[in-house]
Amino acid sequence: MDVAVETRPATGRIGIRRKLKAYIALTKPRVIELLLVTTAPVMVLAAGGIPDLWLVLATLVGGTLSAGSANAFNCYIDRDIDRVMDRTSKRPLVTGELRDGEALAFAWISGVASVLWLGFIVNWLAAGLSLAAILFYVFIYTLVLKRRTPQNIVWGGAAGCMPVLIGWAAVTGSLSWTPVILFGIVFLWTPPHYWPLSMKYRADYQSVNVPMLAVVRGRTVVGLQVVLYAWATVACSLLLIPVAPMGVLYSVVAVVAGAWFIYESHRLYSTAIRHGDVRPMRVFHSSITYLTLVFLAVGIDPLLPF
Repeated sequence: MDVAVETRPATGRIGIRRKLKAYIALTKPRVIELLLVTTAPVMVLAAGGIPDLWLVLATLVGGTLSAGSANAFNCYIDRDIDRVMDRTSKRPLVTGELRDGEALAFAWISGVASVLWLGFIVNWLAAGLSLAAILFYVFIYTLVLKRRTPQNIVWGGAAGCMPVLIGWAAVTGSLSWTPVILFGIVFLWTPPHYWPLSMKYRADYQSVNVPMLAVVRGRTVVGLQVVLYAWATVACSLLLIPVAPMGVLYSVVAVVAGAWFIYESHRLYSTAIRHGDVRPMRVFHSSITYLTLVFLAVGIDPLLPF
């Protein structure tokens, strides 16, 4: 699928500080922040207490390099449509702050560095999971799914679930049902998190023929899917209670925060079917708060005596 674009010329020679900021922007730091929020608490749960702080730091550094690499590859591959969409008009490959070759080199270097760092400093299972996350996000999501199917976010979101497996593997050197359930929470959470955003930027995605669910189906259908996935997310989070097992704090947070997340999702759907003024970003921001609260509870609960 070709998108006709007008390439924006480079803005000329820029300073080191501005260039550094451009490289940071290439990694999509807000996305990385959310990924790291799910990594450290899982390490606490895996250790049954405070894990070795050097191990935590090493894992977070490796995870940052891994996510930064995947996001940089994504920016490089999607630079044609990024030049068209208003939402992505300030990305460094669009503004000319970075050249295509610089972005591609950065993506390769940070990706290789993440695998080697995790392999030699943490363990090779964590390194292998990091490599799998990069490959999945670049090849399966960005190159195959994103421009071909409205299910792109559903299956492509699996890459964003890998940090919980990496965090668990970093501590234990293995995997079990507990990290699989944590993986499931993030996997099921991704669609009701991202679909509201795609509702807000529907015109953007439509302008570049990216078949996000909000583009190919009406907002009522999107709202219903958000509700269904929100319920599934909360149900999966409750499975962790008997499997991990989790204590009172996590149980309360999972129920209360989950009820709030479901309420906001139903509110979006209810407004959509009444043809009211839909505010999808309310659910988008609520979903971030929900996931943050749940994973904070994952990290704090093992430290409590009850």
